[in-house]
Amino acid sequence: MMPIPIPYCGAAPFPSDWLTQWNLDPGVLALLLAGAFVLKHAGSGIPAWIGLASLFLLFVSPLCALSSALFSIRVTHHVILTALTAPLLAFALPHARGRLAAWTLAHAAIFWAWHMPQAYALALANDAVYWAMQASLLGSAICLWRAVRGASAPAAVAALLATMVQMGLLGALLTFSGTPLYGWHAATTQAWGLTPLADQQLAGLIMWVPGSGLYLAAALWLANDWLGERQRPAAA
Repeated sequence: MMPIPIPYCGAAPFPSDWLTQWNLDPGVLALLLAGAFVLKHAGSGIPAWIGLASLFLLFVSPLCALSSALFSIRVTHHVILTALTAPLLAFALPHARGRLAAWTLAHAAIFWAWHMPQAYALALANDAVYWAMQASLLGSAICLWRAVRGASAPAAVAALLATMVQMGLLGALLTFSGTPLYGWHAATTQAWGLTPLADQQLAGLIMWVPGSGLYLAAALWLANDWLGERQRPAAA
């Protein structure tokens, strides 16, 4: 009988011990320290430091281990990575003009692909695939947010609303599915008082409401700022 693979973040913890499950992978800690060194010497602002702190939360804190147990926490992890960490880090980089539509489509395709049950299971079963998942989600999200910063306000708003719609649609599909789709969590949710289906539906709600809501909030902020700029000359 083949042994069950252990995810990168570790075996699914129980409520009694998950707060002790820190990931002290030397490679991850070294990368975070290197990132702190770069940010310090580049004179990066507070958003970039918050982005680095969020990477610590996602990959070192017990939240990493909890994502092995609950799909809803894994989705929370991905939402934080793409909708909070990515724009914070993108803020520290030069904006990129052009290719906004391409990155909007590419990020959507990558996000949907990694939430397909087969790809998701492969990422939890293989560390290299897991890091491919994380790198592609974060990398495409950073490129999207950099392109948003470099685009005209109408184009940026349209891209953010399109991302909101695609994330909300995937969240709705997970919420209203009557069948648990992620066999990996078939035996990991009960200790947390959830059935696999309830965990999946909770994940869908997280993706659908707060996840897509972050893009809506960013779109509304940009639209409000743009309209304010258009009205200033008229008022003057």
